[in-house]
Amino acid sequence: MKKLVDFNIEENIAVGAGCFLLKLHTDEQLPEILPGQFVNVMIEDAGVLLRRPISIHYADAKKGILELLVKIAGKGTEKLSHIAKGENINILIPLGMEFTMPAKEDNVLLVGGGVGIAPLYYFAKVMCDNGIKPTLLIGTRSAGDIILKEKFSQVADLYYTTEDGSYGEKGYPTQHSVLLNNFDKIYTCGPTPMMKGIAAYANKKGIFCEVSLENKMACGIGACLCCVQDTKEGHKCVCTTGPVFNINDLKWQN
Repeated sequence: MKKLVDFNIEENIAVGAGCFLLKLHTDEQLPEILPGQFVNVMIEDAGVLLRRPISIHYADAKKGILELLVKIAGKGTEKLSHIAKGENINILIPLGMEFTMPAKEDNVLLVGGGVGIAPLYYFAKVMCDNGIKPTLLIGTRSAGDIILKEKFSQVADLYYTTEDGSYGEKGYPTQHSVLLNNFDKIYTCGPTPMMKGIAAYANKKGIFCEVSLENKMACGIGACLCCVQDTKEGHKCVCTTGPVFNINDLKWQN
């Protein structure tokens, strides 16, 4: 059940690579918030009319806590990066469909690229709380683009690729040696070419795989049809039937 909520800014922290972490709190009662869902944020006085869709990085609905990991990409996110402690922002929460929770016996791989790592922290945290410690593979361009390493290492066995080889294994996530291990489920979020590569790997191995799509969105509630994705069952709005999709539902495989 989605709800409009006013959140107070408790912290706004620059974390590097053009990203910032918003730590928010509200005294309002929040609906259940699940890993993989997102929010729509109202950004006032930024010269933009529409709310901005942002992945949920962490949430505790019972305590009124919400964290958003955001990359500056335009006027809206630039304005949001300067919002000060003590200010309020209005958020439509939660939106979209969540990741499928794995079983305790599953060996789980999470793969993130760029700011696509944002929703994977909350998912990994919930898994850890349920007795599952996943493997997390993160791809960046260089060591200078790595953010929140210590935070992610607390909830997953962490591996990296960098395109220039400055940290971890050189190359792309689809080339990392951790893929030689046996996994029961794979979940990924990041650039589309990376997700398609991981999906192809999972399809070849017969591994359950979900992807979190990052189609451009406007309304966030399926009214504007801006974020439509062509699937095997026809065109679907990513904001309502996604952003999480099973790869078998997408037209990514030959």
